[in-house]
Amino acid sequence: MLIKVLMLVVFFGVMIGIGLYCRRHATDVNGFVLGGRSVGPWLTAFAYGTSYFSAVIFVGYAGQFGWKYGIASTWVGIGNALIGSLMAWAVLGRRTRIMSQHLSSATMPEFFGKRFGSPALKLWASVIIFVFLIPYTASLYNGLSRLFGMAFNIDYSVCVIAMAILTGIYVIAGGYMATAINDFIQGIIMIFGIVAVIAAVLKSQGGFLAALNGLAAVSDPTVSAAPGVFNSFFGPDPLNLFGVVILTSLGTWGLPQMVQKFYAIKNESQVNKGMVISTIFAFLVAGGCYFLGGFGRLFTEQLNPTNGVPTGGFDAVVPTMLSGLPDLLIAVVVILVLSASMSTLSSLVLTSSSTLTLDFLKGSIVKDMDDKKQLTVMRALIVVFIAISVVLAIIQYKSSVTFIAQLMGVSWGALAGAFLAPFLFGLYWKRTTKAACATSFVFSSAVMIANIFVRSSFPKLLQSPINAGAFCMLAGLVIVPLVSSFTAAPEARLVEDAFSCYDKRVTVRQSEALGDEA
Repeated sequence: MLIKVLMLVVFFGVMIGIGLYCRRHATDVNGFVLGGRSVGPWLTAFAYGTSYFSAVIFVGYAGQFGWKYGIASTWVGIGNALIGSLMAWAVLGRRTRIMSQHLSSATMPEFFGKRFGSPALKLWASVIIFVFLIPYTASLYNGLSRLFGMAFNIDYSVCVIAMAILTGIYVIAGGYMATAINDFIQGIIMIFGIVAVIAAVLKSQGGFLAALNGLAAVSDPTVSAAPGVFNSFFGPDPLNLFGVVILTSLGTWGLPQMVQKFYAIKNESQVNKGMVISTIFAFLVAGGCYFLGGFGRLFTEQLNPTNGVPTGGFDAVVPTMLSGLPDLLIAVVVILVLSASMSTLSSLVLTSSSTLTLDFLKGSIVKDMDDKKQLTVMRALIVVFIAISVVLAIIQYKSSVTFIAQLMGVSWGALAGAFLAPFLFGLYWKRTTKAACATSFVFSSAVMIANIFVRSSFPKLLQSPINAGAFCMLAGLVIVPLVSSFTAAPEARLVEDAFSCYDKRVTVRQSEALGDEA
C-alpha cells in the first residue's frame, strides 16, 4: 500500500508542477488553446495518442472485444495504428495545420464557420460537441472504479473527485502546453505499463505459446460451435469486428479533440516525425491493450459467465486478469489507467471549453469579449465541465441509470459521423457546400440519437452503437459529395481565399527538399 500511495503522490505532484510551470505559455487565447502553434513532434504525437486511448479502451473495450473476438481483437489495435494514426496524420496533418492557420481558426467549429462562410455551421458544430463530449468525459471515470476497488480501499467518489480536481489544476494553469507535456509523460508510463502487464499476464499462463494453446481449448456455444475460434485469425465474428475497427480507427478523423492536435504543429518536418511517433505509440498501446484483452477467456473460471457474459459485465474482464499480479505491478496498472484517463480528460475539457467560448458565446451571446475575458471564461468552463462529468460519473456508478453509458457509446459515432466527411472534403475539395455539411451534421446526430431511444427498430446489424457509428462515418463520405453536387456551388471568392494558402511559395533547406538542378 505504501508503494502504491507513494507512486500516486509523485505522479500527481509532477502533473501539477508542470501545469504551474507552463503558466507562461497560457497568457493569451492562442497560447492557452494551441500552445502558440509551436508544439514539437514528440509532444504533439504523444498528445494525439494519449487523447486517443483512455481507460475506456484499456478496461472497457479491451475487455469487451477481447472476450467477444479472442486474439483477433488485436486487429482493432492494428487498425487504430494504421488508419487512426498513420493515415490520419498523412491525410489530415499538414493540410489542417496550413488551412486552420490561414483561416485563423482555433477550433473545428470555427474552421467550419470560416471555411464555408456560415456562422450557423459554427454554432451547430459547437452544440453537437457540447452535447456529446460531456457524457464521453463522464465515462472516462468508469474504468477506474474496479481497478481502484482492487488496489485501494478508497471510495470511488473520492477517487473521481481527486482525479478531476488535479486534472483541472494543471489544465487551468498551463492550458494546451501543460496538457501536451503531461501527455508525453503519461504516454511513456502507458507504454512501459502495458508492456509490463502483458508480460506478467502471459507469464502467469505459462508463456505466450501456452496461453495461445489454452485459448484454442476454450469453447463457447453461445458464440460459435467451431473449435479454436478464439485464437483464430479473424475470430468468431469478422463482420462486427470490422465495424469496431472502422469506428475506433476512422473515427479519429472527425473527433474535434483529435484533429485539433494538428492545429498546433510547428512546421513541416515535425508532421512527418509526429506521424511516425504517433503510429508506433498506437501499435504499442492500442495493439497491446487489445492483445491483452484477447486472453480474457483464459480467466473464465474466475469470471463465471452466464449466457456468454462474464459476471460483473465486460468491464470485469481486465481487472480480473490483473488481480493476481504482484503489488508493484498493480500500482503500475493504477498509474497506467490514471495516465490514460487524465490525458484524455484534459484534452476533452480543453476542447469543450474552448469550443463553447470561441464558437458559441463569443460574438453570439457575448458581443464584446476581449482576449483576457475569453481566457477567464474558458477557465471557468473547464471547472463547469469537470464538475458536470464528475456528477454524471458518480450518478452512473451509484444508481441504475444506464442512459449515460449508452450515450457514451454513441458519442464517437455522432461526432465523427457528423464531422469527418465535411472536414475532410473541406480541406481537399473546393466544390464542398455548406448544405452538404449541414446534411452530414443532421444525419449522423439523428441516427445516433435514434439508436439510443429506438434501437430495436434498427436493422439487426445496426442495433449496435458501434456499427451504427461506423455506418454514419461511411455514409457521410457519400452524403457530402452527393449533396454538394446537387446544391448551389459555394461563393468562388470564399473558396479561392481558403485554398490560396496551399499555393503560397515557401523555401526550405536542401536537406529537406532537393533543388531543381538535382
